[in-house]
Amino acid sequence: MKPGLKANLLRGARWAVIAAFCIAYPILAHLASADPRPDLFDAAVAMAPLLALAAVLAWRSPHRAAMLALCVIACAALYTGSDWLIQHYIWVFLLQHAGMQALLGAAFGMTLRDGHTPMVSRFAAVVHGELSPPLVRYTRQVTWAWTLYFAAMTVASLLLFWLAPVVVWSAFANLLNFPLLVLMFAGEYLARLLLLEPSDRAGPLQAIRAYRQSGSSAPPRAP
Repeated sequence: MKPGLKANLLRGARWAVIAAFCIAYPILAHLASADPRPDLFDAAVAMAPLLALAAVLAWRSPHRAAMLALCVIACAALYTGSDWLIQHYIWVFLLQHAGMQALLGAAFGMTLRDGHTPMVSRFAAVVHGELSPPLVRYTRQVTWAWTLYFAAMTVASLLLFWLAPVVVWSAFANLLNFPLLVLMFAGEYLARLLLLEPSDRAGPLQAIRAYRQSGSSAPPRAP
């Protein structure tokens, strides 16, 4: 098999796994959250993303063996306290959803401070290089839009968790989270088509590449 073809197949398989996870996990999370008789499996579903992230970080650590051993010890401790975890695992789901929304909102919002380049402006600079004045204004406004979106998601998650039945909160946090995100992207792309000149527009694939490239480079300072 040619190296290029093999690399493409591996890349396709990786994206297929990611897509399957993005579809399957929210469904599992919703079923676990809404389970009237929670058990260890429901608690394991809640802890799975955090444990997976810990395992990845441990694997990439220069002290891999020690960090992986700590992960094993943590898993053993969680299993030992499984009765307590089963009673409180719903709070783990809340922390994952509301906490992530709050962190993303803060990440976008912090770049709106004086002397900083708005987050979306950084992405646009990867694609366009120097930004035109209309694009500078637009990307700053879009950064505000994303900041408010994540803030609204955080508040909605907390209010629904507090005021509504768990099954309603779970439908919002697990089943609607990704569709709402896609809808936000679609709305922003439509606004881009309506408000910007063709030379200042970037397609979805270009935007995705920009997000990935900007994540691997140091953020620029505003002039």
